[in-house]
Amino acid sequence: MLTLGNLFVLMLLATFAAWLWHSHGLRERALERVKQHCAKLDIELLDGNVALRRITFARDANGRKRLARVYNFEFTVTGEQRHPGTITMFGAHTAQIELAPYPFEIKTPPPPANVIEMSQWREEHSKWKQ
Repeated sequence: MLTLGNLFVLMLLATFAAWLWHSHGLRERALERVKQHCAKLDIELLDGNVALRRITFARDANGRKRLARVYNFEFTVTGEQRHPGTITMFGAHTAQIELAPYPFEIKTPPPPANVIEMSQWREEHSKWKQ
């Protein structure tokens, strides 16, 4: 028979299980946001995961304190060094993604194509025909 105490413990366990399920979904959303951000910056996310660092109160864009989850991750540019990063989430919404300073390659544009004037081309080809 269910007593009030047993019902309370059962509800407490169900609430805890629902919170864990919800937290896992938020972690997966944070991981997807980090993958998109890394792809946009042409850097590689290492280990393919994010780890919960802390749950804290942080200020949002309007200056109000809200409950936030902060996740850590690591990325690389060259494949040799690991660099840390963090993502802060307000529920399912991304507040900010911070990356540690990292070296990056300056992509130089390809050398300009050789442009040949039409008159020059005609002179070169007319000499070959004769």
